[in-house]
Amino acid sequence: MLDIALEALAGLFTPERLGWLLLGVLVGLVVGLIPGLGGVAGMSLLLPFVYGMDPHSAMALMIGIMAANHTSDTFPAVLVGVPGSAGAGATVMDGYPLAKQGQAGRALGASFTASMLGGIFGAAVLFAVLPLFRPLILAFGSPELFMLTMLGISTVAILARGAVAKGLLAALFGMLLSTVGSAPASPDYRYTFGSPYLTDGLPIAMVAMAIFAIPEFVDLLRRNKPISDVTARITAGRLEGARDTLRHPGLVLRSSGLGALLGAIPGVGGSAINWIVYGLTARLSKDRSRFGKGDIRGVIAPEAANNSMEGGQLIPALMFGIPGSGVTAVLLGGLILVGIQPGPELVSDANLPVVLTIVWSLVVANILATAICFSLRNFVAKLCLIPGRRLVPFLFVAVALAVYQTTQTWADIAMLLILGLFGWFAVHSGWSRAAFVVGFVLGPPAERYLWISMARYDLSWLVRPGVILIAVAILGVLLAGSLRKERPPVRDEVLVSAR
Repeated sequence: MLDIALEALAGLFTPERLGWLLLGVLVGLVVGLIPGLGGVAGMSLLLPFVYGMDPHSAMALMIGIMAANHTSDTFPAVLVGVPGSAGAGATVMDGYPLAKQGQAGRALGASFTASMLGGIFGAAVLFAVLPLFRPLILAFGSPELFMLTMLGISTVAILARGAVAKGLLAALFGMLLSTVGSAPASPDYRYTFGSPYLTDGLPIAMVAMAIFAIPEFVDLLRRNKPISDVTARITAGRLEGARDTLRHPGLVLRSSGLGALLGAIPGVGGSAINWIVYGLTARLSKDRSRFGKGDIRGVIAPEAANNSMEGGQLIPALMFGIPGSGVTAVLLGGLILVGIQPGPELVSDANLPVVLTIVWSLVVANILATAICFSLRNFVAKLCLIPGRRLVPFLFVAVALAVYQTTQTWADIAMLLILGLFGWFAVHSGWSRAAFVVGFVLGPPAERYLWISMARYDLSWLVRPGVILIAVAILGVLLAGSLRKERPPVRDEVLVSAR
């Protein structure tokens, strides 16, 4: 396997593939700078161009977007208190107060360094589990895969933060919405109401942008208050921030490990992982008084986890064909477009070089993204200081174009606004939007694997050892979620507004 890994690394450094990786990194950096757009939209925009590409080049392009997006989304989170993506939300809690204290450069330096180290750690985890998981993966059947999707959906008990019933209901509503369109094992159409637009179902990218981006745009319009003096202060302290990260190796390793572990659970998502790691860091710290007021540890921990989760999310996506997020769902679509079927077949000897190209692309993309962010900090600071009322029209047009290119019909724009209204309602009524998206993403594979299991095994699949073990894990997750103390929804999960 080491020989194949070295061969994949050498192949990545050919001019063509390195060029595609750099292009992906640049697109990912731009996407991360625009609050509410996210990696899903960026990858969706380039998805049509992937068709017919060399698989290695296509994966370099898409992994570049995926990795860089979670590095540059720190800029708006620190500078204007608005996360560039849902996964950067917890960074706002201490990054934005540090910026208001004149330490924006320090916060950004710590963030970029932690992101790079976390991304490399996540790639190492993905590489390490390949030889360990391959025999297990090849033994998995549709019953175990169905139970894994149920395990992913059960994680809403964690996302709901004590309100398990509300979280499960939100996930079930997401699953219900995912059934719109054609049924997996019959010629029937469901919930189309006679509309041709609904026969193919609702695109994942459009649903994710409506649920997360539209409420954020409303929030930007309401705030409209950039930090006036951050441009002059951003250059100071960036090296101090990098040293802060290196002075906390235990925190970086723990946060990266937890990010990769939680990322491997389908459906947990970046916003949830971000907050779980942030909360754990605060709880384990002897001095918690500075958290939320400008503690550098509150920047390092979520950023390390935010990038390490990418390697973790790719484990179920590549090995089981189960998307752990909207971004990995689009990535799986890219794999299919270049003729590779995600799942056990992907880790066979024939396709192993593609997987190892993905691993190396993660490492190189994180290093490139960090270097570019350090070099462009002054220019980016000016972009992030545009008032919300001037920025939102541009953001909405960008999102609308990204949505429109999916099916090229105006119904996409109408559905974007309708689901955006639902997202706004969820924000203000305490319902978990992350749980809803988990249900929407995992609904189709859950239904498909259930159909296959019933057709092949009838009910005998319920007593398979793997099914029983995963069922016990599901019960444990639900029990842990129900025992959590009820508390108000975390503002970040609904896209943080700076106080």
